[in-house]
Amino acid sequence: MMPACTLTLSEAIHGQLLRHLFPGDGKEAAAVLVCTKVPGNRLRLLARNLILVPHEECSQRDEISLTWPSDYIEKAIDIAEAAQLSIILVHSHPTGYPHFSAVDDRSDRQIVPSIFEACGHLHGSAVMLPSGVMFGRVYTQELLAVPMDLISVAGVDLRYWWDHDAHRPVGRPMAFTTAMSTELSRLTACVIGVSGTGSIVAEQLCRLGFGRVILIDHDKVERKNLNRILNTVKTDADHERPKVEVFAETVNSYRDVPYATPVNANVLTREAVLAAAQSDVLFSCVDTHRGRSTADRIAAAFLLPLFDVGVAIPTRNVGAEKVIDEVTGRIDYIYPGGSSLFDRGIYTAATLQAEALAEADPEAHAEQIKRGYINDVPEQAPSVITLNMRAASSCVMEFIARAYPFRHESNGLYARTRFMLAEGIEEFSAESEFKARVSPDLARGDQEPLLNLPVLAKKGGE
Repeated sequence: MMPACTLTLSEAIHGQLLRHLFPGDGKEAAAVLVCTKVPGNRLRLLARNLILVPHEECSQRDEISLTWPSDYIEKAIDIAEAAQLSIILVHSHPTGYPHFSAVDDRSDRQIVPSIFEACGHLHGSAVMLPSGVMFGRVYTQELLAVPMDLISVAGVDLRYWWDHDAHRPVGRPMAFTTAMSTELSRLTACVIGVSGTGSIVAEQLCRLGFGRVILIDHDKVERKNLNRILNTVKTDADHERPKVEVFAETVNSYRDVPYATPVNANVLTREAVLAAAQSDVLFSCVDTHRGRSTADRIAAAFLLPLFDVGVAIPTRNVGAEKVIDEVTGRIDYIYPGGSSLFDRGIYTAATLQAEALAEADPEAHAEQIKRGYINDVPEQAPSVITLNMRAASSCVMEFIARAYPFRHESNGLYARTRFMLAEGIEEFSAESEFKARVSPDLARGDQEPLLNLPVLAKKGGE
């Protein structure tokens, strides 16, 4: 069953919580999260602000109880009130007790109603155990408690704690096992760009067993790309069918119940952004800088892990002959609060401007930049499916390595993977090699305009 209620934290906030709630004295401690939420029907809270309650200001602290001043709840209300955000009260169980206690229940009954009187429509509480595992619940305005099905952390590693995990800790599923497939059946993946590389990424995600796969692309099938887009045939090109609809139609036949959702729209549209917000993990398989820029913003705003893949075949001149210089692929993993694709130079203000020029004045743009799989060689139907397969497989394997760690070294050393097939080289870049700038839109959630872009603002009647 897909999770109905979830909470996502950045690695930075989860780390701060862990250090504060377990200072080493064996006593309970407290903090407050102020959360945005994703737009749409899914109830997914996003931790945006963290307020730590100083240990010394608690009038009582021992291993099973805690009394702390209301000032910090009032600070949270001040932040949450204007935008009607959600407040989650968090405390620790140093003993490792994996349930809400009777003391916790009484405390919530006393405090939560006053929060509702001040602001918002949804608030709750959560507990952290010494291992960092968290479990929680939200309250309706009628004070009905609803368990959080899933609490996740998007960081160097992807951590998923289901409601039952705290009560009977079993550890993470092992990679490549049925247990992994079972967990994936409760998660949603979103693929932006379902063409040469994207269709292969999406095929793998469907076969791995994701419970839902959202497909975003606005292009139609053409004969020139039948040699590299999975699940397409000549009649699809003849009828100019949307790529996402063709792909979804095929993969939905793999199971008894449809699970792939086609979104026939440009990623920089409200429809596409709202669809992507419903996912748990994002795969960017686009060939434009604007597409990658939008994926970057979506990942930050909705606290989504992002896997971006690209391929290229640079050429050089040898006398009068043009030859292939290299055959390359790149996979970048981006997590909220870490370095972005922009920070890593995957796109720049100049490349975004060049693309805008290409749309407005193609002839002027042609003088500034040459694009394509094979640099400086015009190819309408390049035979690159083998290269795409290689890159797409590495992209999905990177997700598995993050969610179900199997590497002998830290995943932090593999922020970027590049392979060069002509030289037979594969190289890796660590997250520490990139300088991360603070995103003002981190955990922005459903605040309007979406992604802080006026073009995505809600229009009248929506």
